[in-house]
Amino acid sequence: MKTIKGPAIFLAQFMGDQAQFDSLAGLAAWAASLGYKGIQVPADPRLIDLEKAASSDAYCDDIRRTVEDAGVAITELSTHLQGQLIAVHPAYDALFDGFAAPHVRGDPPARTAWATSQLKHAAQASQRLGLNAHVTFSGALAWPYIYPWPQRPAGLVEAAFDELAARWRPILDAFDHAGVDVCYELHPGEDLHDGVTFERFLAAVDDHPRANILFDPSHFVLQQLDYLAFIDIYHARIKAFHVKDAEFRPNGRQGVYGGYSGWAERAGRFRSLGDGQIDFKAIFSKMAQYDFPGWAVLEWECALKHPEDGAREGAVFIREHIIRVAERAFDDFAGSGASREQLRDVLGIGDQR
Repeated sequence: MKTIKGPAIFLAQFMGDQAQFDSLAGLAAWAASLGYKGIQVPADPRLIDLEKAASSDAYCDDIRRTVEDAGVAITELSTHLQGQLIAVHPAYDALFDGFAAPHVRGDPPARTAWATSQLKHAAQASQRLGLNAHVTFSGALAWPYIYPWPQRPAGLVEAAFDELAARWRPILDAFDHAGVDVCYELHPGEDLHDGVTFERFLAAVDDHPRANILFDPSHFVLQQLDYLAFIDIYHARIKAFHVKDAEFRPNGRQGVYGGYSGWAERAGRFRSLGDGQIDFKAIFSKMAQYDFPGWAVLEWECALKHPEDGAREGAVFIREHIIRVAERAFDDFAGSGASREQLRDVLGIGDQR
């Protein structure tokens, strides 16, 4: 069995204009000061030049040195925003255009091509940095049709997933060439948002070995999906882990859909670690049981608590939940050490040759 690595923290929600939060060196030092051992780094030009990292060992050596000098390691790179742009339904063009480089905004085909190149750079950069997993979003073409009213035309969902697979297959191949797993965060707003949709996609890419999962139980609480059973079903494909809490408290006025409420007023909302309803003891037990090979990474999103308080508390929370796995069975002291012949005697088949 493997002991999960951590605690680590996803930096995206903590970037800012103030010193310490405006550079990779500053954020790495800040994370280390809170007790984190790893940082998940968004592919944001303020923190990393993705294209340069894809082509320069010297640049990647400098990045590694920067974070190691601070006392942490890079767990994964993240291209959530770029991954979103691999597939965008026209209804969301204006809202997602800001995720793209300025020179491709307003031009959906150019934007998709730019996002694809970004993902391929991320594959090479991850390889040069010595990483074996990468986290991202899938993008979405079918999401506006998530509820079957009006009635969906026959073949609509299949066509959406065929197109999504066609866009992702060359990216998955690039990651395969780099020896890095693509871990999709299954997230509302993405075409890959639960087990059924992940299986649809997996079938469309012919069970591509690099198509894997970033497990984040908070999104499953808000969907009312059994996140523990999910681990039992998909553990072989879970290669990254966001430790994020959530709660779902429906009432007489709203449920899963939330009635267009803001985050603080929704029945389902994200919370700081320990403030929500997720059974992390059971999750960490299952991760240990199934030899999860990666890091436990805090993703902080809470409608109520200050982010710096959430980050400080999160390091302690994760550290206390990591299970240092046993090196031997608890009942080894009672082992009989029987030979093969003795085992046959125990079974009553010793003389039946």
